[in-house]
Amino acid sequence: MTKRPHIDVDERGYYGRFGGAYIPEMLHPNIEELRKTYREMTADPAFKQEFDDLLKDYVGRPSPLYFAKRMSEHFGTQIYLKREDLNHTGAHKINNTIGQILVAQRLGKKRIIAETGAGQHGVATATVCALVGLQCIVYMGEVDIARQAPNVARMRMLGAEVRPAMSGSRTLKDATNEAIRDWINNPEDTHYIIGSVVGPHPYPDMVARFQSVISEEMKWQLQEKLGRDYPDAVVACVGGGSNAAGAFYHYLNDDRVRLVSVEAAGLGVHSGESAATSVLGTEGIIHGSRTLLMQTDDGQIVEPYSISAGLDYPGIGPLHAFLIDSKRAEAIAVTDEDALAAALFCSRTEGIIPALETAHAFAALDQMEYGPDDVIVVCLSGRGDKDLAAFSTYLDQSDAQ
Repeated sequence: MTKRPHIDVDERGYYGRFGGAYIPEMLHPNIEELRKTYREMTADPAFKQEFDDLLKDYVGRPSPLYFAKRMSEHFGTQIYLKREDLNHTGAHKINNTIGQILVAQRLGKKRIIAETGAGQHGVATATVCALVGLQCIVYMGEVDIARQAPNVARMRMLGAEVRPAMSGSRTLKDATNEAIRDWINNPEDTHYIIGSVVGPHPYPDMVARFQSVISEEMKWQLQEKLGRDYPDAVVACVGGGSNAAGAFYHYLNDDRVRLVSVEAAGLGVHSGESAATSVLGTEGIIHGSRTLLMQTDDGQIVEPYSISAGLDYPGIGPLHAFLIDSKRAEAIAVTDEDALAAALFCSRTEGIIPALETAHAFAALDQMEYGPDDVIVVCLSGRGDKDLAAFSTYLDQSDAQ
C-alpha cells in the first residue's frame, strides 16, 4: 500500500502543485506582509486568547454536534450534524471573519473589503467590522443581490456598503474580481477579508486554520459521545471550500476518515449549467492561485451555475484541488433538484431548515455507501432562512404537480 504524503501547505503556499501566489505587482507588499506575519501573529498567546474569547462569548461556540435520530433511521446509519448554523450570523463564515478582523487590526488597516455570494460571508464581515468600528465595503454580484435580498438588508443594517458587480455572470466570481480591483487601488489602508480557502497564499492556509475550530471541536465532542475522536466519514459542501476545509482539517492525515466533498451539479454535470469543478475543471490560475477551474481550451473562464449562490464558483480552493487530485477526498456532484428535495427532507425530518449550500451535502447521502454502525458527520454550514424564496417556489411547484 502506498503511503500518503503528509498533507500541509509548504513555505511557498502549495499543496502539491496547487496553490501559490499569482498577484499583480501592486499587491505584492500586502501579500508579502501577510505571508511573513500571519503564523507568528496568530500563534501569539494574546491573539489566540482574544480569538478564543470572541468565538466563545460572541459567536457562541462550541457549536453542538447533534445526533440526527430520524435521519439516521431513514438512511440506516449513524448521522451527526455539526451545527454551524447556530453560530452568531447563522453560518460558519463568522469563524474566519473574527480571525481576519483581528489580523487587520494588528496590521493597522482602517478599511475592510470583502466579496460574497450567498451573503453569509458579507454578513459576517459586516458584523465584525461593526464590532470593532471599521469601514466595510462588500462586493456582491447583481444576480446574487436579487436572490439573497435578506442578507443584503442585514449587511446594510450593520453599516456596510454593498457594491454590485455588474460584469460577467454577475455572481461570486465577478464580485471577487471587483474586490481585487478595489484592493489594487487601495493597497495601503485596506485589508481584503477573503471568505473562502481561495486566493493567493497565505489566504487558503490562513482561512483553513481559522475554520479548523470546526474539526477541533468535532474530535472532543465525538470522544465524549462515542469514546473515540474520529468519525468514519465527514461530508461537507464545497464552493470555494471553507466549511469543508474546517471540517476536514484535523482529519486530513487520518486515513480512518473518509473525506467527502460535495459540489453543485446545477442542472446536471454535463448540462452546460453546472459548477462541478472536480469533474469539469482543469488546472489553471484563478484569483491568485493555481487550482482546478472550469475553463475553455484557451483559458477563458466557463461561467458556473447553481441554484445556490454560495456554490456557483468556477474553481475550488487549492487544498481541495490537491485532495481530489490525490484521491484523499471523494467528490460527489448534486443537482439543484436533489438539493431542494434534501432541504425539504431535512426540514421535515429533523426540524432544521438548512442553507441551500448545506442541502447539497445532505443530498450526497443518497449517493454514498455505508454500514449501519458507521458514524457520519455532516457539516451543517448555514441556516436556510436566506433561501426561503427558492424553497417557497419549490414548494409551490411541488404542490401544483
